[in-house]
Amino acid sequence: MLLDQLKKASIQALKDRDVNARSVLSILLNKVKNAEIEKRSKGQELTDADVVSILQKAKKELEEERLAFQNAGRAETVEVLTYQIAYLEQYMPKMMSDDEIKAEIAKLDDKSIPNVMKHFKANFQGKCDMKQVQQVLKSM
Repeated sequence: MLLDQLKKASIQALKDRDVNARSVLSILLNKVKNAEIEKRSKGQELTDADVVSILQKAKKELEEERLAFQNAGRAETVEVLTYQIAYLEQYMPKMMSDDEIKAEIAKLDDKSIPNVMKHFKANFQGKCDMKQVQQVLKSM
């Protein structure tokens, strides 16, 4: 499970004294723990798709933060954030390309926007960006 990989990576980062990796993993694991508690209160289990979703949100937050520091001219912080983003990306699944999305849309009988979005959300959660799916669908 992805959560176990992240926990092992956190321990390894601690052993390696990798402060940047350790800090991003610590934040990520806290977010996962909060999501797990929320899921348990509803009587559900945390899935890998949930962890991937948290990973994507964390990556997006880091990218926004990096952009803000770039605009402020803080090169050393930008460098750290770039490292942390690259570190997170190794745990994320491979995202679908535009061609793969087009091929999947072509298989569907009903190509209406709500139906296509529902199909991708149900079957490809975490493997494609929904904005990208919408753009590909509009271009078809």
